[in-house]
Amino acid sequence: MQIGIVGKPNVGKSTFFSAATMANVEIANYPFTTIEANIGIGYLRASCPCRELDVKCEPRNSACINGVRMIPIELLDVAGLVPDAWQGRGLGNQFLDDLRQADALVNVTDASGSTDIEGNPVDIAAHDPLEDVEFLEKEVDRWIQGILAKGFDRIARQIHLQGTKIESALHERLTGLGINETDIHNALKDVSPPDNPQLWGDDVMYSLAKAIRIRSKPMIVAMNKADIAPASNLKRISESGRDAVPTMAEAELALRRAEKAGLIDYMPGDKSFTIKDPSVLSEGQRKALDYIAENMKRFGGTGVQRCLEKAAYDMLGLIVCYPVEDENKYTDHDGRVLPDALLMPRGSKARDLAYKVHTDLGEGFIRAVNARTKRVVGHDYQLMDGDIIKIVSKR
Repeated sequence: MQIGIVGKPNVGKSTFFSAATMANVEIANYPFTTIEANIGIGYLRASCPCRELDVKCEPRNSACINGVRMIPIELLDVAGLVPDAWQGRGLGNQFLDDLRQADALVNVTDASGSTDIEGNPVDIAAHDPLEDVEFLEKEVDRWIQGILAKGFDRIARQIHLQGTKIESALHERLTGLGINETDIHNALKDVSPPDNPQLWGDDVMYSLAKAIRIRSKPMIVAMNKADIAPASNLKRISESGRDAVPTMAEAELALRRAEKAGLIDYMPGDKSFTIKDPSVLSEGQRKALDYIAENMKRFGGTGVQRCLEKAAYDMLGLIVCYPVEDENKYTDHDGRVLPDALLMPRGSKARDLAYKVHTDLGEGFIRAVNARTKRVVGHDYQLMDGDIIKIVSKR
């Protein structure tokens, strides 16, 4: 799974990415700071079963901090998007090409309105941030439409004359974007285009592209710079019908650096932090932390971690499962307790988990065991969030 961090230039997108991953990326107050896509690892919080089961876990692919599992997920920070990027303007072609495999998008928006549509600095509230949200959605929609439309007349004739399944034909065109046939089928139901695709005009193609984007690449708005944003801006975006979270990426980055330096106790996603020794802080550091603490109280945290988790858990419907080899000791073959926490799409079955662990386990699947209940379950057992599963295979 991959979450794309998108937005126009100069809105704090790279700061958001750096805060979420602690990666060293160039951060500056001018457009197109990011030229090449940055890939990093963020983390999703989940409740580790170790406390419930009263065992000491030994994580291998993730960390457990005070009973909270930190599960890795890939993040992609791409070049800033400007209007008409889908036609190649700015770094548009590169931007959109980088997004092909993203499963969900975090649209980082300057909620303070202090950057214009091109990403140039302006006075606070001088620009409408909702316009930025809408234009970015439109750019991705037009990009998908352009891919669909290329050579579509020939495909439309073939579908009409040969009775080819329309979902399959469209999927073949969009397979490089990580879009599955089910999403296309449901998007077609949403739009209800004419049965004969030869009658589809630009309006139908655009509506279909938009419906496909909504279903295949869900987007959450990070209302960044929330601490200096007018309340009316936050309200307008929140009430626009979109998933949106107020964020303070600069504050999150500062907190993670302060925690790394041993100045504070803070875990990503916490609503507050604790200063370890106030006497070692400079006056500037104390004022900065006081300012951050005050705004975290307003918004319930910095919002960065909440954005990632809403995208992963709510929009992509991911759940966490723990595969083991010994259902009684909750260990793998090396005796490690609860070694791996794996992200699975909601609705996944036991056999899907087996394939996730290793192809041979999936192909040789015999049965599974729910380690909590000790019940034997079949290949079609639907996984639940937090399940601990033993896979029995002939391979």
